[in-house]
Amino acid sequence: MHAISLTGHGPGGLEIHDVPDPVAAGNQTLLRVRSAGVNFSDVHIVEGSYSLKPPLPYRPGIEAVGTAADGRRMLGRARQGAWAEVFVAEQFLEVPDFVSDRAALAMATQGFTAWHILRTMARITRGDTVAVMAAAGGVGSIAVQLAKAWGARRVIGAASTPDKRAHVAALGADETVDSTTTDIGAALVEANGGRMVDVILEMHGGPQLDSALAALAPCGRMVIFGSASGEPSTPVRPESLMAGTRTIAGFSAYNLVSDRHEVFPETMVGLFGMIKKGQLDMETGRSYPFKDVAQAVTDMRARVTTGKVTLDFAG
Repeated sequence: MHAISLTGHGPGGLEIHDVPDPVAAGNQTLLRVRSAGVNFSDVHIVEGSYSLKPPLPYRPGIEAVGTAADGRRMLGRARQGAWAEVFVAEQFLEVPDFVSDRAALAMATQGFTAWHILRTMARITRGDTVAVMAAAGGVGSIAVQLAKAWGARRVIGAASTPDKRAHVAALGADETVDSTTTDIGAALVEANGGRMVDVILEMHGGPQLDSALAALAPCGRMVIFGSASGEPSTPVRPESLMAGTRTIAGFSAYNLVSDRHEVFPETMVGLFGMIKKGQLDMETGRSYPFKDVAQAVTDMRARVTTGKVTLDFAG
């Protein structure tokens, strides 16, 4: 089979090798891959900037849709190895006919993350105001839709270009703001009618996190799910959070999926149900031939993509 390996950091370190098919063991299952997902965690691993730094050579990719031995179309996850024609999935479930490959892959990481940021970490309630950073991206685009479906009073989406902000508005955001503005906190307050925001989903880090935190309302919750800028934010003294009764939390899908295996299929069933009801639109994004993996990673890092980015192994 053909498999993508990372032999050196940077997109140029991604190489395609012809290797023996893997063998499933225990509760694993073998999938002949149709399409695999590309996530920002993959981009950071390729760059060598991720918090987890696996030794090289490394086989990237944590999710794929493929065909099992019995012919069923399955969504599978594992710690690595999904960027290949054959993939050993550690967690998996059948994909319903009404869910496309792209939508299933979007749910596997971005949907899972958005669901648990809002429900498990932010504990969103009806009437909350919600601000989503990088709202045109994989996690952000789903978070905007989930927040609206779950009764948020106002959803504010931050994105870097007019086209991306138009995309976020089309997904249901009540207001959009330019994420490149110097004072994102002031922009969020203005977009919220002069009021501070109840829930902020933050993934840039650095000065933008500092600015957004200033817009967090009393009893507000900020959930951090990335640090795309690579810049440090100002340290926060835990006791300072008592003023305003504010919460700052971090989230990693990796930890939740690894520690509680039952959470993945349970969450997917919920997300698939929302797709069936028309509450989630997951057909945006770009598919690259797997031989163009370096370009896919480069485009994601340059933030010129929207929605779910995938690698096509079936073409």
